Amino acid sequence: MLSFRKTLDKCRHFVRKCANYKYSTVSGVSMTPKPNSNPEVIYTGIFYNNEWHKSKSGATFETINPSTGKIITNIQKSSAEDVNMAVQAASEAFRLGSPWRTMDASERGYLLQKLADLMARDADYIASLESLDNGKPFMFAHHVDLLSSVKIFRFFAGFADKNFGSTTPIDGNYIAQTRHEPVGVCGQIIPWNFPMLMFAMKVAPALATGNTVVVKPAEQTPLTALYLAQLTKEAGFPPGVVNIVPGYGDAGEAIVKHQKVDKLAFTGSTEVGLKIQQLSGVGNLKRTTLELGGKSPNIILADVDVPQAVEHAHQALFFNAGQVCTAGSRTFIEEKIYDEFVERSVGRAKQRVVGNPFDVNTEQGPQVDEKQMKKILGMIESGVKDGAQLGTGGQRFGDEGYFIQPTVFYNVKDEHKIAREEIFGPVQQLIKFKNLDEIIERANNTNYGLAAAVFSKDVDKINYLVQGLRAGTVWVNCYNIVGAQAPFGGFKDSGHGRENGEYGLRQYTEVKSVITAVPQKNS
Repeated sequence: MLSFRKTLDKCRHFVRKCANYKYSTVSGVSMTPKPNSNPEVIYTGIFYNNEWHKSKSGATFETINPSTGKIITNIQKSSAEDVNMAVQAASEAFRLGSPWRTMDASERGYLLQKLADLMARDADYIASLESLDNGKPFMFAHHVDLLSSVKIFRFFAGFADKNFGSTTPIDGNYIAQTRHEPVGVCGQIIPWNFPMLMFAMKVAPALATGNTVVVKPAEQTPLTALYLAQLTKEAGFPPGVVNIVPGYGDAGEAIVKHQKVDKLAFTGSTEVGLKIQQLSGVGNLKRTTLELGGKSPNIILADVDVPQAVEHAHQALFFNAGQVCTAGSRTFIEEKIYDEFVERSVGRAKQRVVGNPFDVNTEQGPQVDEKQMKKILGMIESGVKDGAQLGTGGQRFGDEGYFIQPTVFYNVKDEHKIAREEIFGPVQQLIKFKNLDEIIERANNTNYGLAAAVFSKDVDKINYLVQGLRAGTVWVNCYNIVGAQAPFGGFKDSGHGRENGEYGLRQYTEVKSVITAVPQKNS
């Protein structure tokens, strides 16, 4: 989710940085990658105590190449029994007096830097693996997901020995100190749309603050998490600190219910997030961080440079084949420029290059699986049925894999299903508005509150809209800019808690007050 400039001029919004770099690497990652359309899959097991294991039940599951619909390989399928073994390993690694708990904080930072170095070393392979398993274009997997993940690990590595408490006098002859201590065993459930990046956003702050983790990657996209597990071992993390349990929802539920799991972090749908919230009190009361769905308003005022705003809005929706929780899926355009904006948006969507993720010209790969493809096609049908105008697209693309044509609807009404529900696919909705007071109310008329954006040259109007929008992130004259330094999370049904930045560290520490009596001089 890093802005960059160069995939043969095709991703104009995300392409802003690479063309300006004067060096051949960024954060140690080569910026002249070499894709491999058939990377060898090395690790397919369950990882705990720094060892690879087969499932206790002997069960496996298939991970599918969404570009072809063909099986990549079989993965060991974790059950509750396997999850218990991983949690026990994490609990033992967190035991007071263990190598992890007695390690200097600066040494934890070094291990995180070492892990980032290894990811940079293997960047081409990891990005190829991500592209194969997820379907996103290789150049995005490398320049966005891989590079951002490395930066996140480096950022939190620097914080490992800077998690300061405070000392202050209180009433009476006492001094109060605060200690920021790790929460404990952290269960982390990763989505399929940004598998590697979400791994980094959850694992890096947890490890920087001294916790141990049990990670369940999405069943659709387990390959990069499994490879990163091996890199943590190579980097020198003690056994039990990082554990990976690939599997389905039953494995995730086992993590959520386990009494030795102290903290949960989940990114995914609001529906599943609500279930996790309900189950997090079973057995023991767990702290939760939930980053959930969105139906983000992208507000375009009439004073913009229209061609530039069209490109921003295009990338805000179609990036990653629309499989982005923050996607600008409700594009509100001021009435004065609406017709021109629609015409240009339809034309841009028709030019979008869909196809082989390993072709550097490709802008859009497939949806992650057949289930998602069918769901999106069903939403498109509902848009037509409700009376929205289909400007372009609306069909499956090709006859192999799970591709969907870039789709644009116009004359969309707020009450249409496609304007209310998260589609999570390449379907843009263009909605007309007349004035600022109206648009704030309409933009906020949703249970979601993950992100929003405003495009305008008028500072007063921008500030008015920004203060009125109920969203965890509001972008101004940009979109989908997410960095390791800035907090990320949502309002309302888009979740709670924050990831990234110092706010992200707070989710992984307990605050302990230590009150000490100050000896008084005898009179």
